[in-house]
Amino acid sequence: MELTGKNILGYTQSAKGETLFYAKNPSTGDQLKTPYHEATQQEIDEAMALAEAAFTEYREKSGKEKAVFLETIADELASLEQEIVAIGTQETGLPGGRLTGELGRTTGQLRLFASLLRDGSWVDARIDAADPNRTPVPKPDTRQMQIALGPVGVFGASNFPLAFSAAGGDTASALAAGCTVVVKAHPAHPGTSELVGNAIIKAAKKCDMPNGVFSMVNGASIAVGQAVVRHPLIKAIGFTGSFRGGKSLFDEAARREEPIPVYAEMGSSNPVFVLPGALKENHQALAEGLSSSVQLGVGQFCTNPGLTIVPEQEEGDLFENILKESISGAESATMLTESIQKAYNSGLEKLKAKATVASVSFGKKGEQQSQGVPEVLSVSANDFLSDKELEEEVFGPSTLLVKTQDKAEMIKIAKGLNGHLTATVQGTEADLVEYADLLKILERKVGRLLINGFPTGVEVCHSMVHGGPFPATSDARMTSVGTAAITRFTRPICYQNYPDALLPEELKTANPLNILRLENGAYVLPKQ
Repeated sequence: MELTGKNILGYTQSAKGETLFYAKNPSTGDQLKTPYHEATQQEIDEAMALAEAAFTEYREKSGKEKAVFLETIADELASLEQEIVAIGTQETGLPGGRLTGELGRTTGQLRLFASLLRDGSWVDARIDAADPNRTPVPKPDTRQMQIALGPVGVFGASNFPLAFSAAGGDTASALAAGCTVVVKAHPAHPGTSELVGNAIIKAAKKCDMPNGVFSMVNGASIAVGQAVVRHPLIKAIGFTGSFRGGKSLFDEAARREEPIPVYAEMGSSNPVFVLPGALKENHQALAEGLSSSVQLGVGQFCTNPGLTIVPEQEEGDLFENILKESISGAESATMLTESIQKAYNSGLEKLKAKATVASVSFGKKGEQQSQGVPEVLSVSANDFLSDKELEEEVFGPSTLLVKTQDKAEMIKIAKGLNGHLTATVQGTEADLVEYADLLKILERKVGRLLINGFPTGVEVCHSMVHGGPFPATSDARMTSVGTAAITRFTRPICYQNYPDALLPEELKTANPLNILRLENGAYVLPKQ
């Protein structure tokens, strides 16, 4: 499929802007051949007008119709696997196998939301029947459900060119909710995004969806993203990226005449607490597992274990030596962009400039460009507690060992943590009983709490939470992974004393969709 470098404005393509930018191959530094046209304000306005017009029709589509649409998008993406992987490897430096797996995750989450729509119960229908004989005043008939917010702006992520980009979880959940979507493609992988965007448009046409159900605008400058957030027709934003980027969008949205929610996933250091019993019994396996988790995806997962809290005991020294040996023998790998690699090196240098921080071990640097070299650093618990900068995320394949003298220090570290996406506790059965208070503290600090595992790898399923207290995300009540993500792009509405014929299908007395509902305070199961 020939790349055009144009913006996708509903069913048309547009290249009115004179500002061009190019993707680069991060492993070679070579500029790729296709020029991309940065969207003009006129093109952004056109995309928004199309999204608003399409929303009126799209929100009325049945759950089954939207499900078929999502499934068709998944089919179209699967049919383009070779082309997507080919351009994706050039733009990101990621190996083909990683991109193939990520494409499977992308199509899988589209199909998961389709199954949610087919069931229909996600709208959380609630019905309280009228009681005209109630005194002193009659009780009205009230019925509530979730409905779509309106057009949504989605920002593609640098570290997941498929699963968190043009057709990623934000787009999938917004379309499932009944919202139309305008994507701001990430400039690091515009060709991959164009292929995906065109697949969505092809699916929309096949499914007779309204023109404007999906648009995508390009831009290497911050101006395009700001224009998306500022546009009065946009009702919510989905973002995955850095704290600086997410917070700036959040602040921009708050300054609007009509403030809107920004659901920003902004990164995390994902602390791993290694308890004494587990360290004594499994120090080798734990060190090897941590080394693998740190290096996975060149450390460019938002769930990378950037902090490891470990007791200073004999097995702690063994653990550190095994980890040191594993990392020193590790090869570097290409990071997603030159700027990400520079930020990673800068983050490490900032840590190592501190007198309290020591470099334990680092890997071998390869000859290609944008290489992320694995590294382990260490600091005492006391010094960690006195310097909040040590908790900040360093986006790349590294971890900071925080050495504790006793349980009290470990508890103090947990209490002082900011919000994170995940926390992991490695412990024996006896450890977990003794450190039950640690687990209770961590429940307040993260969105996902793991026992005896590593945080890299986020299962796409109904119960997943990929979120957490600020600054990990802008709204700790929400998740960007799993079917609960749909509620970011909906709001409740109550219908009072509505004629049954005018009610949405989900709320009609006869329950024609046969969905789970809360009726007069009791859940009524669908008929089998």
